[in-house]
Formats: sequence, C-alpha cells, structure tokens
Amino acid sequence: MEATGVFANLGVGDVEEAKGFYTGYLGLSTEEFNLGWVARYTSPGAQASVQLVSGDETAPEDSVISVTTDDVEAAYAEAQELGYEIVHPLTTEAWGVRRFFVRAPDGYVINIVGHPH
Repeated sequence: MEATGVFANLGVGDVEEAKGFYTGYLGLSTEEFNLGWVARYTSPGAQASVQLVSGDETAPEDSVISVTTDDVEAAYAEAQELGYEIVHPLTTEAWGVRRFFVRAPDGYVINIVGHPH
C-alpha cells in the first residue's frame, strides 16, 4: 500500500462546538468538508489539517487516523493477505469515498480511504 495522505481524527463531542478552536485559534480556517459528524479543517497553505469526528456514522468503531491511497482495493487485499483484522469492510459510502477500517497490531483503528478521481 502507498499512503498519499494521513489525517489525525480527533474525537469531539460536537463538531460545530469544537471547530471554533481549530479554525480560529489554530488557524485551520479552510473547511474541506463537513458531514455533521466529521469535518476536515486545513490551514490556508494546506500544510496542516485535522479531522474532527463526533462518532462515525457507518463504522462500528471510530478511527484514530485516516490514510488516503490511490488504490484502496489493493490496500484492502493486502490487509487481508497479511491477516490484519478488518473492522469495517470495504464500502462505497454515501458521501462518495471508498473505504475500510483495519486494526493495527497495537490496537489502533485506521480508516483507509480512496477518493474518486
């Protein structure tokens, strides 16, 4: 698998309540997307970003990071071949991404995401 991006997923009680700190004080003022339960905020130069997550809508557990890749199908097959636990199967989500969750050997849940081109 080749990672093309990594985003921290910070668990928050409410995305709208939390975003002021991250957009105002930390300067991550560009809202890349906001689905209500997850939103990504990025610095104007796109050098820094964070995702705020109040609870994943479709997966059984929240992930600690999201990793983007150009070939999510190959990443899924590789995770299975290596025997890693799949927490959320490869799914095309209603908001357009294709993703799955895998548990790292240390127990962390990782969201592996492919975006449409």
